[in-house]
Amino acid sequence: MGMTKRAKENAALVPAEPLEAPEAVAAVKKFKGTKFDQSVEISMHLGVDVKHADQMIRGSVSLPKGIGKSKRVIAFCAPEHVKDAMAAGAVEAGGDELVNKVKGGWFDFDVAIASPDMMRVMSVLGKVLGPKGLMPSPKNGTVTPKVAEAVKDFSAGKLEYRADKGGNVHAILGKMSFSEADLLENYNHFVTTIEKARPSAVKGRYIKKITLSGTMTPGVQVALASEEE
Repeated sequence: MGMTKRAKENAALVPAEPLEAPEAVAAVKKFKGTKFDQSVEISMHLGVDVKHADQMIRGSVSLPKGIGKSKRVIAFCAPEHVKDAMAAGAVEAGGDELVNKVKGGWFDFDVAIASPDMMRVMSVLGKVLGPKGLMPSPKNGTVTPKVAEAVKDFSAGKLEYRADKGGNVHAILGKMSFSEADLLENYNHFVTTIEKARPSAVKGRYIKKITLSGTMTPGVQVALASEEE
């Protein structure tokens, strides 16, 4: 099957060389669009080996300009915190009854938050939530005593990130409808967050490649600053 007209036009717009971040953002926004407001995504290839626990990159971050979408969040918490969690934006909140609902096959959510005291109750969900990347973890801020606060942050689009087996980190930086300035601010914030997360065990070049793209566009490579080996 041949390329569509839009795909051919976009392929012709791909820069021949890596661009500085502001120019890369501008290049992505020049791609021919679709009928929907595409997300602008970042892919970072890092010099980490996630088979070693001390080189795992994982966490969460709120971007200064948001990401242009909200997330469906559930909260595993004690009865006295259910009202606050729901008021903060949770689509469901509770203890045993919520555990049983998820155990029964309900996955109509994007993020699961849990208070530390609930981890014992919901440990039975490890096998179903783990493979989907939905199991709450202290490392990315989804296990916290401040349940309502976490629900509010993640509902507003707080990002979770983690390096995959190949050492790649993917995230959404916003929407095509965002201004170049807002996308660039989000880009700089996210890259700085990953830079600060550099494991001390990593030797040599840490950030090896950064690519920006729209959901349905080619990628634009970002020029990297020289880094001491």
